[in-house]
Amino acid sequence: MPARRGPPARRPRRAPSRGGRAEAAWREFAASFARAGMVPPAEPGLAAVEAAEGAAVLLLAPRQSLTFTGKCRLRCLYGAVRLLGFAVASHHPGLPVFSPATHCALTLEALPADRPPAADLRQLRAAARAAMRAHSVRRQARVKVMARFSPECAVVLLEHLDTPVTRFLLSHPPLSRLFEPQKKEESSFTPEDAVLASVGIVKCSPDRGLLVSESMFVALEELIQACCAEDEGVPMILVCGPKNTGKSTFNRYLINLLLNRLPAVEYMECDIGQTEFTPPGCVSLSNVTEPILGPPFTHQQTPRKMVYYGQTSCEQDTERYLDVVKCVFSSYKKEMPLIINTMGWVKGEGLLLLIDIIRLLSPSHIVQMDVYDWKAMAPLTPEYVHLTPGLYTKGKQQGKCQQMGTAGAEHWKPPEGEGDASVPDYKLLYVHPEFPRAGVAGEARVHSGILRDMSILGYLGQLQSPDIGAVLPLHSLVPYQVPFNAVALRVIHTDVAPTNIMYAVNASWVGLCRIPDEIRCQSDGPVLLTQTPVCDCLGFGIVRGVEMEKKLYHVLTPVPPESLRLVNCLLLGNVAIPNCVLVGQQAVEGEIPYVTSDYNYSILGSGKLKKKKHFKRREYAFECDFT
Repeated sequence: MPARRGPPARRPRRAPSRGGRAEAAWREFAASFARAGMVPPAEPGLAAVEAAEGAAVLLLAPRQSLTFTGKCRLRCLYGAVRLLGFAVASHHPGLPVFSPATHCALTLEALPADRPPAADLRQLRAAARAAMRAHSVRRQARVKVMARFSPECAVVLLEHLDTPVTRFLLSHPPLSRLFEPQKKEESSFTPEDAVLASVGIVKCSPDRGLLVSESMFVALEELIQACCAEDEGVPMILVCGPKNTGKSTFNRYLINLLLNRLPAVEYMECDIGQTEFTPPGCVSLSNVTEPILGPPFTHQQTPRKMVYYGQTSCEQDTERYLDVVKCVFSSYKKEMPLIINTMGWVKGEGLLLLIDIIRLLSPSHIVQMDVYDWKAMAPLTPEYVHLTPGLYTKGKQQGKCQQMGTAGAEHWKPPEGEGDASVPDYKLLYVHPEFPRAGVAGEARVHSGILRDMSILGYLGQLQSPDIGAVLPLHSLVPYQVPFNAVALRVIHTDVAPTNIMYAVNASWVGLCRIPDEIRCQSDGPVLLTQTPVCDCLGFGIVRGVEMEKKLYHVLTPVPPESLRLVNCLLLGNVAIPNCVLVGQQAVEGEIPYVTSDYNYSILGSGKLKKKKHFKRREYAFECDFT
């Protein structure tokens, strides 16, 4: 079937001057805060002054904090601040910071410093003044900051941030208010708020920031100590728990804390529904060297090892899921600490599958996140994992008198003389989240499907030009042409007749993979695999057209050419292109490609998808209050 090709690539329209366009954007951004209603006034001692066009200097007293939403580039000029666990000092480069309304707000806190001798006070003031001068802070701003300067404070430079990824996301109407504040009943707008708004952030209530419970603090302290102790081997930390208990936030916080002391941390993603560094549907192993200061859509990157499972749930094929986990884990060299994220499916077969994963990976520490009543899952003590059969592994037969309830689970220790070499040897740490609605199914800030779409959009945002200018719609970009006989093809999640395979592939999200076998085809037709391979995935793309006459796939992808030369397999899974990409195609005359307005539901097999009752309607709703 000849594919409908998009228009040829066009040169982007010349954008307005950077200064004029940016200034208009700041005014509109600040006005949006007033329309939405503002938060309580700034705390005493919070000093925010305009440093330059699109920049502000923030002075924080010791232990003073600022919880905010929005995005900016942060640079510490004097002292030190902490952001999601990462300590930012004056030697660090500017860091991009993203705090959207869809996630827990970030909190910037000034770290305490030792009070220097009185003789050094003049030198410290000179150092702070010199740092502001070096970053072109206006003299008037320097004077205001130094008037409130103290040796124990922190001076931070905040700059307006505009990246190709955020520009691409914000160009879609459902996401246009992603970084704007939420509505509040009380309204207050201070001069400090106006300065912060010109940069792109807004102060919000500390309650919207990360709430570190006592159990979380204790667990983090022990994990950091274990990771920094070189005489006890390299720790492998497995984080598990039900949905909406804060596993992802805990992982980011832990990674940032470790990066304060270690050059890098390994991260293994086993949650195919909510991935951190890749689009959904993947199991991956990533080497993390930079702090994580935003949600997944802001830091999509190429992992060291990635396998495309092709679905956001493994319930239909748990055996292949375990094979994928084994394949990815085999690339871990045990040279640095490993953090393993797991799925929130911990009931029924999901719990049995988790036990299999624990036996397969043999972690040194398990962080179990759950509410205090343990209704979602039993405490995963070493004895419990030793005795309980998994989905594919057997547990040791339990004696008649060895029954143990959950009451004594937290303090369980094997009796002396009864130790068994086969009992898992790991330290179990409990974290009880205390944020509102923790552990309540369906009560997350944003539906998981929306977060997956945002990760895909963040990945596709890498196709945009790094230069500031108009956002290029995807259909205006030139795709790669791939001959049918150059790559093998496989639909993962369902059986498709060979005669219909091209209908399924057209306008689909595909994994760009590499299989060890050489692709051999006597004809120029498509090469179809009979089984789903467990193989390396080098990235993703959109098959934006299938040209039957020339036997070509038209693939749009940000994967660099040197990696594309290794691709010899396209895997099509049950992960779809976000609807806003298809519906929101700009500058298209007539019918929108791949979008049907006149649809006949009476055709066999064309009925609407059934939705689970406890799920809300799958639409973007950023104008409502997420809290």
